[in-house]
Amino acid sequence: SLHDALPILHRTLIPLLLLLPGVALAADHAEAPGTSADPAADIGDLYAWHSGESMVTVLTFNPFGAAGAENYDADVLYSIHIDSDGDNLPDHEIHARFGQNMAGEWGIQVVGLPGATEATTVGAAGESIDAGGGAMIYSGVKDDPFFFDQTGFNETLATGTLAFTATDAVAGLNVNAIVFEFPFADVVGADGTLQVWTTTSRLES
Repeated sequence: SLHDALPILHRTLIPLLLLLPGVALAADHAEAPGTSADPAADIGDLYAWHSGESMVTVLTFNPFGAAGAENYDADVLYSIHIDSDGDNLPDHEIHARFGQNMAGEWGIQVVGLPGATEATTVGAAGESIDAGGGAMIYSGVKDDPFFFDQTGFNETLATGTLAFTATDAVAGLNVNAIVFEFPFADVVGADGTLQVWTTTSRLES
């Protein structure tokens, strides 16, 4: 399988406990030098929410990207792990990786997407892909939704008094995003909760 072929070298473990409709998120922009040097595998954020019958997860990578900068890499596996029974082990796993056709155009391949009518879904990067059964996929470059007041943070550290300047240090920067939408009923636990986390893996040379 794709997962077995790609040992985990980069990771962001971001457990999200979803109890009620709404959004949960976690950020991980600043990394150790080794991870930052591999932007295609460097996770920025994981967002997850559900509304009505649908659940959405958004994995961003390549944080602090220049406007319009794509960073696809066929040797990186992107995974969303979902624990539905509270044992901290995945009960559902969604795996995605990018690849190019003979014309050099990038596409995305996804396996394990809940609700999808096929075991494997393939489509063009940068376009919305209907996987059937209420499942959708999107991948592409987007404005980074993360907000960080670096100026206020530095002032708080320097003075010991909480400071907020409303200055967004990541304004104008982009991330690559992989978005999955799928039926919430296919993953939610019997008690109405679940945990979500994400990892990236790189093919060893």
